[in-house]
Amino acid sequence: MELSERQKAIIDIVKANEPISGDKIAESLGLTKPTLRSDLAVLTMTGVLDARPKVGYIYSGLSFEPLLHEQLFETKVEELMTSSIIVFPNTTVRDATTSLFMYDSGSLYVTDEKTGDLIGLVSRKDLLRSLLNNQDTDLSVAIIMTRMPNIIVSHPEMSVLEAGSLLTKHEVDSLPVVENEHSKHVIGKISKTRIMEHFIKMGSERN
Repeated sequence: MELSERQKAIIDIVKANEPISGDKIAESLGLTKPTLRSDLAVLTMTGVLDARPKVGYIYSGLSFEPLLHEQLFETKVEELMTSSIIVFPNTTVRDATTSLFMYDSGSLYVTDEKTGDLIGLVSRKDLLRSLLNNQDTDLSVAIIMTRMPNIIVSHPEMSVLEAGSLLTKHEVDSLPVVENEHSKHVIGKISKTRIMEHFIKMGSERN
């Protein structure tokens, strides 16, 4: 995989103005910093740019390594996904809260008891809001959950970069992983923490 034209432009800007902040890079391109987040991540994780706190971005002098890029960002979700915590629509808020904290999970996936298809999602915030507003721990999670199709999902063949971009864009901690892009059957989850562990591991091995 080769660098995009925007990533090449970022390198040229950094070379000419280093050290330079992410905001200044975005301003030079007429874009916002969040728009460049994935590009800057690619360039720093592959070692082309060096990001220094309170200083800015500096060109490292290293060339782009397509193989490293592939290992970092083209890794498939199926290689990193972990087990998901499943509950059913009639699960009570009390039992759901217990499951969430027992497994130290950020969210619970609500599935159809017969088919295993994803029908909703319950987050820590949903449970806390329910407990504060209703004081009714016997309320079913079906009442408070976010329902399909308003849930962003991933699938095993999705790249880590694409999954990470969805997590960032929608400001969530994890995505349900379904069997394929046309399925609703949950087989796991991919989280920001798991992706970060992957980046750290690959960076450590490279060094």
